[in-house]
Amino acid sequence: MACFRLHRNTVLSLIFFIHVLHHQKIIIRVARVTNKSNVRQWSNSRGEGKLFSFEVVDESGEIKITAFNNEVDKFFSLLEQGKVYYISKATLKVANKQYSTLKNDYEMTLHAHSSIVPCEDNQSIPTMNCNFVQIEELENRDKDAVIDVIGICKKAEDVSRITTRNSREVSKRALHLIDSSGKEVTATLWGEEAEKFDGSGQPVVAIKGARLSDFGGRSLSALFSSTIMVNPDIPEAFRLRAWYDREGYAVNSQSLTERKSTNSGSRMNWKTLSDVKNENMGHEEKAEYFSCLATVVYMRKENCLYQACPSADCNKKVLIQHNGLYRCEKCNREFSEFKYRFLLSANLADFGDNQWVTCFQETAEVLLGHSAQTLGQLRETDEAAFDEVFQKANFRTHIFKNRVKLETYNDESRVKVTVMEVLPVDHREYSRRLLSNIRRLAF
Repeated sequence: MACFRLHRNTVLSLIFFIHVLHHQKIIIRVARVTNKSNVRQWSNSRGEGKLFSFEVVDESGEIKITAFNNEVDKFFSLLEQGKVYYISKATLKVANKQYSTLKNDYEMTLHAHSSIVPCEDNQSIPTMNCNFVQIEELENRDKDAVIDVIGICKKAEDVSRITTRNSREVSKRALHLIDSSGKEVTATLWGEEAEKFDGSGQPVVAIKGARLSDFGGRSLSALFSSTIMVNPDIPEAFRLRAWYDREGYAVNSQSLTERKSTNSGSRMNWKTLSDVKNENMGHEEKAEYFSCLATVVYMRKENCLYQACPSADCNKKVLIQHNGLYRCEKCNREFSEFKYRFLLSANLADFGDNQWVTCFQETAEVLLGHSAQTLGQLRETDEAAFDEVFQKANFRTHIFKNRVKLETYNDESRVKVTVMEVLPVDHREYSRRLLSNIRRLAF
C-alpha cells in the first residue's frame, strides 16, 4: 500500500501515480482539524444519504476530507475542531473546486476501512494555514475572490433574519472589521455563526475563506466552508491586539464598504429630518438617499402584515377563495398556505422634526426583533404578546439608511421615505462625527 505525506499543491509523486492511487487508500500520519461542517442531506439520481466534511492541516499544507452515510455515524462525533488525529486509509481524488476553497488540487474520502485515532497535541502541527490579506488590499482584489482576513471587530450589528429565494429564513450579522492599515470592511456571518457570535470586548476575528463582494464598495461574506475564529492563538492576532490597544482604537478608520456605495444608496449621507424637508429631498425624478439618527415613536400595527404568495420569487398579496385556498394573481395559481410579509409604517423623530417611513421585510424584522411569520402567529394566538412586541420596539433609537423619492398614486404625488437598512448606534463613532462637525463649524 502506498504511504506518503501530502503536500499543499500537486506533488511530483502524484503526477506519476495518480491513476494508480486514485482508488487506493493513503495515510496522513498526523494532522489537525481546522474546520468541520454540519451533517447535511444529499439526494441525486443514484439515491440519497448524508455527509459531512472537515479540513485538516500539517506543516506542509491542508486538505479537505469528506465522509458519507455510515462513516458520518462513525466519525462525526469523534472529530473536534482544533484537535490532532492520526488519519489512515482514505481515498484520494481530484478536488471539486465548486465545493472547496483550499489551495490543494486533491481531496480525500473516508470509507469503511478508514481509521481516525486521536493523538496528543503536537506543537509542530500548525493550528491554521492562513494567507491573510490586509483590508486596504481588498480594493485591488477581484470580485468573488476567496480570501483570508483578520481584523478587530469594532462593532457587531444585531442579528437579523432574512428570507432566501427558496423561502427559507436565515440569520445574518454584520461585523465591522479594522486592521493596522486603518481601513475598515463589513463582513457578514450567516446562520449559527451569526447567532452565536459575541462581539463584546472588540475581539480579534479571523475568517478563513471569505468571499469578496463589490456590494457597497467592498464587503466580505462568510461561506459554508469558511472558518471563523475569535481571538485565535496565532501571532497575527497578538500583533493586531497590541496595535489596537496601543493606538488603533483612536484611528478614524475609512470604511471600504460605505465609501463606494453611492449607487446602492447605503452611503452615510447624514441629514436631520428637518434637513430632508427643508432641502426638498425626493422631489426630483431620481431617488435620493440619506442617513439619520432617529427614535421610533410610533408604529402602525393594524396593517403591518399581509398574507403573501408562498412562491420563492413572489411576494404578491394573496386572496382567500371560497374553497379555502389562497390565490396569487401574479402567479395565476392557488395555494393551500401563505407566508406573512411585513409592510410596516413607522414614525421617526429626532431633535428637530419627525417623518413617516415605510419598512419592508428585513428592516421591519430588525425594528421589531421578530420574523414576520412569528409575529403573524402571535397576532392569531396571543394578542397581548403581539402588542407587547410593539411596545418594546417603541422609543428605541437607531441609525436609519433611507431612500426618498417622489411617487404618484391615483394622480396624487407625494414624497415617500423607505428604510433600506437599520443599524445600531455606535456612540463612539457618532460622537466622533459630532466633534468633527463642531470643529468644521468653528472655523
